[in-house]
Amino acid sequence: MKKISLLILFSLVINSYYAQELNCKVDVNSDQVQGSDKHVYESMKTALYEFMNNRKWTSDVFKTEERIDCNILIKISDRPTTDAFTASIQIQARRPVYKSSYNSVLFNYEDKDFSFNYLEGQPLDFSENTFITNLTSVMGFYANLIIGLDYDSFALNGGTPYLQKALAIVNNAQNAAEKGWKAFDGTKNRYWLINNMLDASFVPIRECMYNYHRKGLDVMVDNKDAGRSVILESIESLRKVHEVKPLSFNLQVFFIAKSEELINIFSGGLPEEKPKIILVLNDIDPTNSNKYQKILTSQ
Repeated sequence: MKKISLLILFSLVINSYYAQELNCKVDVNSDQVQGSDKHVYESMKTALYEFMNNRKWTSDVFKTEERIDCNILIKISDRPTTDAFTASIQIQARRPVYKSSYNSVLFNYEDKDFSFNYLEGQPLDFSENTFITNLTSVMGFYANLIIGLDYDSFALNGGTPYLQKALAIVNNAQNAAEKGWKAFDGTKNRYWLINNMLDASFVPIRECMYNYHRKGLDVMVDNKDAGRSVILESIESLRKVHEVKPLSFNLQVFFIAKSEELINIFSGGLPEEKPKIILVLNDIDPTNSNKYQKILTSQ
């Protein structure tokens, strides 16, 4: 009996030391939906939490402290039938900065094309090779996307295998009745998000993800000027994407995650850097041009 107990204890220690990839907080908001059976949303929250956090998404070994921090918020807007839901899903992923307590936002996106079926107590079946349900395909898509972006920030194009898995999930969903998977569903959806990421025209964005984080932010604790200089160069490199695909969806997604951070970084920049970064930001991210003026007025 003692041997068995020791084996169980050893297994628990190992499992806590070598963990799954995601540290994903899941929330389900049903304020817009009337009804007394609110327990279904708690059940949904628990099931999705376990789906994201307890599944092994890669073959790599993660320590508990290395798990990728992310949040998912599902806002239910309608419940047309007992097991059918219309919603939006907000996804945010963060990445730690070397030698600091600061976490940089990698991805912050609201997907409004999200309808699904959920039956309380029913297993959440998922396959990378087959479309089973819209709920698990959407969750699996964003799990792989988050991992891909995180890996891209640590190694040049390091996330390619997981972005390709996300693309495979999109391709498998081409016959799905739900929106968000097809090119003709709109110009801002899961189809375009992943296809653009893997398109040659958008290579500078992925290169920027690596240079910005690994050679920029990770260096700033030891050398602020050197790190900030690399970040400036990485943002300037995005002009290549803007010239080919002006105001592209993926550039917009990038700046949704990074606009506030860029203001904070360059507000403390050298006097000669500020007009340079303002010029390029106003050009490739005009939506936030008023916000970027804070860089010039800060001391």
